[in-house]
Amino acid sequence: MATKVTMEALSPTMEEGRLVKWTKNEGDQVKSGDVLAEVETDKAVMELVARGDGVLRKRLANEGDASPIGTLLAVIAGPDENIDAIIGGAAAPATAPAPAAATAKPAQENAVPQSSDQSQSEAPAPPQPKAATAAPAGPGAPAATRSAAPPAPPPRPVAPPPPKGNGSRPGATAAPGGRQRSSPLARRLASDKGIQLGGIQGSGPGGRIVKRDIENAKATGVSARSAAAERLAAEGDFKDVPLTQIRKTIARRLSESNGPVPTFFLTAEFDATRGAELRAQLLEMGEQYKVSFNDIVIKAVALALAEHPEVNAHWLNDKIRHFNRIHVAMAVAVEDGLITPVLFDADRMSLWDISAKARELAKRARERKLTPEEYTGATFTVSNLGMFGIDQFTAIINPPEAGILAIGGVEDKPVVVDGQLEVRQRMRVTMSCDHRAVDGATGAKFLQTVRRYIENPLSLVI
Repeated sequence: MATKVTMEALSPTMEEGRLVKWTKNEGDQVKSGDVLAEVETDKAVMELVARGDGVLRKRLANEGDASPIGTLLAVIAGPDENIDAIIGGAAAPATAPAPAAATAKPAQENAVPQSSDQSQSEAPAPPQPKAATAAPAGPGAPAATRSAAPPAPPPRPVAPPPPKGNGSRPGATAAPGGRQRSSPLARRLASDKGIQLGGIQGSGPGGRIVKRDIENAKATGVSARSAAAERLAAEGDFKDVPLTQIRKTIARRLSESNGPVPTFFLTAEFDATRGAELRAQLLEMGEQYKVSFNDIVIKAVALALAEHPEVNAHWLNDKIRHFNRIHVAMAVAVEDGLITPVLFDADRMSLWDISAKARELAKRARERKLTPEEYTGATFTVSNLGMFGIDQFTAIINPPEAGILAIGGVEDKPVVVDGQLEVRQRMRVTMSCDHRAVDGATGAKFLQTVRRYIENPLSLVI
């Protein structure tokens, strides 16, 4: 019996996927579980596997196509099995508009949600109509759709006549590096041909630019168009960059947060001097003990969440869910957006375990190799831009989480300690709070606890 290969929900928040690459060709023998294609989801590039045995008889989607969940992509069947009805049904135009994709439930409603597994249906189930494909985007697709705007005309050569009384003969033109003369015929030819006089060495009397200099300049490619002008002429006035799946999801999720979520912000400055000293002392013990400030912050946040479960929470509209387990997500910048891999039970992990796991997750996130289980299920998020030289910023909450902590850079500042002026290493943090779940005093007490751990980092390793 024929098996229909459909676009599956390969992540909990996925609504459509882009087919990056087929790994099987038409006519190839396939078995259940074989990888048929690579699909870009809203978070990563995942493998689409076969759900039946047979021959890959027909591929109905091209590499680069974006298709909603349930769209028919291919057909697996016996070598002589008739699949005309399946293919014809997929190609037939829809008689009614397709229903909009249901709004995804919050990806983090449960502590550790599992990825959805929508098996490919078997014929003769009703075929799904072929969805309109979007512009290619992401890995393996054209970098951008370029405009068809006409090339910009070449700029007229800048050759203003010299001011009167400067001692120049009529017909001389000013150029970088001193006075430069040119004949009227040379100037006219230069204007017609788009030649810049300033880049030409004259061969006439006294270095005067003459006709033959303009002709030679054309032959050697000395042009008034700068590299930017040449690029503009070749590429047009602008270029349209198609949205990748991850960028679409970021836009949708942050729009959900920035509008409906009543957010307030709490900013504090912590003393990071002891944290810097601890890092230096650990590094002296060996490379295996190396930790970053981000690792220290994640451990401090995890321990503080254990003391303030009302912050380790999700807003679920009709209730607030306080979690007994602490799963801290860390924002990682990737090529076309960001993703938040999760450190599960971070409060139970040692500082070195956090450091090793954070590095591993960040590396796999940038390679787009994370599984859905690795970037869903967070109860709180930490976002750090300090390594980019950012002193302070506010981060947008990732619903349904109740808060997110934004970390700025560590810098030397003069501060008063016990009545004495000292230079200390300071770090600014800003907590974004969903006021429906976290009140001001609650958030302030949480930050006080985070401060206690960061300013006394030995408590993080005991």
